[in-house]
Amino acid sequence: MRLIFALSALSLVGAAPAPPPAAGLTVYVRGPGNQPIRDAVVTLHLVGRATPGPQVGGDFQVDQKDIQFHPFVLVVPVGANVSFPNFDPVRHHVYSFSSAKKFELKLYAKEQARTVTFDKAGVVALGCNIHDQMTAFIDVVDTAYAVKTDASGNAVFANLPAGQVKLDVWHPYLRAPGNLVSSQVAATGTQTVNVTLRTPPRMTGSSQY
Repeated sequence: MRLIFALSALSLVGAAPAPPPAAGLTVYVRGPGNQPIRDAVVTLHLVGRATPGPQVGGDFQVDQKDIQFHPFVLVVPVGANVSFPNFDPVRHHVYSFSSAKKFELKLYAKEQARTVTFDKAGVVALGCNIHDQMTAFIDVVDTAYAVKTDASGNAVFANLPAGQVKLDVWHPYLRAPGNLVSSQVAATGTQTVNVTLRTPPRMTGSSQY
């Protein structure tokens, strides 16, 4: 009995420490007058420890319909394949000059599609060489914690490791260097991020700004 007790005590001493409890964080992105800001991308990186990468896979798509891109902002993991189907009765010529991904999908017609692999983190601005009013953005992320704000301007994160996180908020019209604001917060409770948006271009891929 003494030997069994001693071995049990030894195994407890040598056991790995229990992981910290999971936390949850809700981020409210608001503009002047407490106006909710939709289509802002909120990303988290753990402070002082490695941040898990995103899960690669899933179907991602940017539609060309009614001479616009849909959605206006798409969040994808590094390594994602994104399809660009054309649902318009006219041809489109999709391109990007962004450093995160330069590409060109030359003229193709209705019910045709092209696919691009996004293998580098960063924001990719989309355009159409034929229709200047078509704009959209793909945010390629390197973290498992990335959420686009909903119509209420909210981004909800569940099952976060407890501790401090670096919180980034990006929006294509956010009035800040790189259209990005950052802060360090606890990975629990709620956080409100107040931002100001620039006036969007006169012709934009989204009618909500």
